[in-house]
Amino acid sequence: GITYLDHAGSALFPDSLLKAFTDDLRNNIYGNPHSQNISSKLTYDTIEHVRYRILQHFHTTAEDYTIIFTSGCTAALKLIAESFPWIPEGTKQPSSRFCYLTDSHTSVVGMRGITASINVLSVPIKPKEILLAKSKLPAEEQNCTTPHLFSYPAQSNFSGTKYPLSWIQDIKSGRLCPIKLPGKWFVLLDAASYVSSSPLDLGVHQADFIPISFYKIFGFPTGLGALLVNNRIAPFLRKTYFGGGTAAAYLAGEDFYFPRKSIAERFEDGTVSFLDIIALKHGFDVLEKLTGGMEKIKQHTFALAHYTYTVLSNLKYANGAPVVRIYSDTDFSNPDVQGPIINFNVLDENGQVLGFSQVDSMASLHNIHVRTGCFCNTGACQMHLDISNEDIQRNLQAGHVCGDNIDLVDGRPTGSVRISFGYMSTFEDAETFLNFIIATRLSISDAEIPFQSVTKLTTESVPDDHLSFNKVDKLSPILQISDRELRNIPSEAETTGSWQPPEPEAESMRAAVSETAVPTCRKGGKPITVAKIYVYPIKSCSAFEVTEWPVGNQGLLYDRNWMVVNQNGVCMTQKQEPRLCLVNPSIDLKQKIMVIQAEGMDPISVPLEDNTGKESVICESKVCSHRVKTYDCGERIAGWLSTFLGRPCRLIRQSSDVKSKPHQKNTKGLSSATNISLSLVNEAQYLLINVASILQLKEHISARLKEPLEIEELIRRFRANIVISAPESFEEEEWAEISMGALQFQVVGPCSRCQIICIDQQSGERNKEILQSLSAARGRKTNFGIYLMNQPSCSSFSDTLAVGSQVLPVLKENTEIQPPTSSEEKCSG
Repeated sequence: GITYLDHAGSALFPDSLLKAFTDDLRNNIYGNPHSQNISSKLTYDTIEHVRYRILQHFHTTAEDYTIIFTSGCTAALKLIAESFPWIPEGTKQPSSRFCYLTDSHTSVVGMRGITASINVLSVPIKPKEILLAKSKLPAEEQNCTTPHLFSYPAQSNFSGTKYPLSWIQDIKSGRLCPIKLPGKWFVLLDAASYVSSSPLDLGVHQADFIPISFYKIFGFPTGLGALLVNNRIAPFLRKTYFGGGTAAAYLAGEDFYFPRKSIAERFEDGTVSFLDIIALKHGFDVLEKLTGGMEKIKQHTFALAHYTYTVLSNLKYANGAPVVRIYSDTDFSNPDVQGPIINFNVLDENGQVLGFSQVDSMASLHNIHVRTGCFCNTGACQMHLDISNEDIQRNLQAGHVCGDNIDLVDGRPTGSVRISFGYMSTFEDAETFLNFIIATRLSISDAEIPFQSVTKLTTESVPDDHLSFNKVDKLSPILQISDRELRNIPSEAETTGSWQPPEPEAESMRAAVSETAVPTCRKGGKPITVAKIYVYPIKSCSAFEVTEWPVGNQGLLYDRNWMVVNQNGVCMTQKQEPRLCLVNPSIDLKQKIMVIQAEGMDPISVPLEDNTGKESVICESKVCSHRVKTYDCGERIAGWLSTFLGRPCRLIRQSSDVKSKPHQKNTKGLSSATNISLSLVNEAQYLLINVASILQLKEHISARLKEPLEIEELIRRFRANIVISAPESFEEEEWAEISMGALQFQVVGPCSRCQIICIDQQSGERNKEILQSLSAARGRKTNFGIYLMNQPSCSSFSDTLAVGSQVLPVLKENTEIQPPTSSEEKCSG
């Protein structure tokens, strides 16, 4: 029975969002992301997925923007003021300026408290003034690098006016100068009000700082916001305080501190509100499911505001006097320059303002929830209500403060009434509000004409499907604005140049080997051959053993091309779900399918062809901190896996879209300039183990176990791609390069083992003795096996790796391998 019209204050949360979130918490254990255990890793990975989801929502990527989680938009603004690289007055260089539009939220204006404390001047700019500030600086002053910051709202939280997003590029390029001053301008776009009902494309409009509060979009969670920082400015931000998790290293007894490399981790003091961040993922899912996206929300909410404004502005008393005075810069004819906010005061027949508290009380009696006052935007309040600076000070002396019920001082209003629509708002909400105004202000005879207007507008302006108003052609394209200069504002869709980080120069892997390490060939000993080859089509699922297999540019063809993700899009591994090892994929190259089998389930097949059509959802997923472009393999296989594993999950595949950046890694042991193309693996294209090393480890383990392990079972636990038969255990750790048949490989480094080797790959059962035995056998290290990268092939023929191929290693510098003893020869046999 409540009509909620304060969506600009906070959105309402849907029941489906709460259910999805609480189901998630019931089904998963989320630990502190600063820990290293499995539950903490799940939290960290989910948070990273949410970061991507936010960037995706704003049509940008991690290459251009960094997400810093804060307690809200206000905290994000405070962070900017504290960390921006200001140059104060009194230095040899020209000093910085902080400029802000007077139609700004208190939290923006409050930044001047910090800038003043460091002797940086603040300059308020009125909307009319910036429209006249189009003259460029002289050429000799354009080379100055002094940083200045200009802040303006994408949408006024007072009136709903949308200021041009084209200002961003105009100011950054110097075409528009807030004040005539040499230096480099950066732009802070206060998007908190705007993004609640409008799409924001940061790929086109690349502001340097974008603070947001998520409750404005979803209603839940509250107390969580973010600062989106353009990576162009991020490295120059200054940080003084360092809280938990922000330090890479520091000393308690001396003034030594080294920050973390990641901009996000450097500025997120303490443990982030990780459960609330996880709730955001469900917020995006539910919003998309209920509405179809921000563009539809924009059209729907504007249609309601346009309709309500039209009726409200035409309501008149019998004497012809208007019933309300609307404070607006537009005539509500274009959703690109007007948001779904209507700000007004109710008048009596003589044109006198009824106090907003009286209107609020009457609205409450009709179960209508509105917002009253100045809405934390004194600048806009003064501008629209014609309140002078002296009036504000006089009102304070009269006892009026922000947020109280003193609505009139000397008969003049101290604030106004605001209604705002959100994606949940309906035509009935608008009608209820209009009926309330009519019922409380007009007699029955007066109300006849307005009701006719309501009926007419109902059929002409509002579509049948209120939830997705997209008939944009019905809206007048002409914008009537009190500031006539605004007519020439460029369209929001006008594109701007976007900064791209420089691409690293490509080098071959062979050139990446350190020049100081001059490898030597292995001398003597028995020949080494490839004993087994394993392909793992689905990450963390069962191995597929082959005798020979094609090699692609990311390793063995189709190796780790797919992975299973949970309901949050986070990669699932055997650490969280040991039963993944019971999922048995196999590749049929002739039929071009992957067949997946599991006990108690009918086999299911997935095509090998990279199908990224409309039916597939393209997204990006994080694998061991690396982002990869993937697509969803559909409902059929998702249902199959969910049934077998007993939890909601999906199968996704790495996209072969050549336009996207491949999963790359600056791999240890290689030059930092070398980027390696990887599939969904953790560290490198191949993992190699030695049968002799397995046999030595088996002796240690057998002494600790009641029942000895079979050699085949041990091999499978280590999940290698290539198993070789070498004479001496762990000799592979001394190799720098390897050739197998016609293929050349470079050794990247040792593989440090985790608890996955404790999982029996045939049953999914854990046995912690395996990892303990490995640690004891290797002197507290858990290294076992080596990572390889494939050297680029000069041949035009497709390469193949086969069992029985001879392995020819090249040793690291100054490393000699002694011939194996007779006992070792027996052991290796």
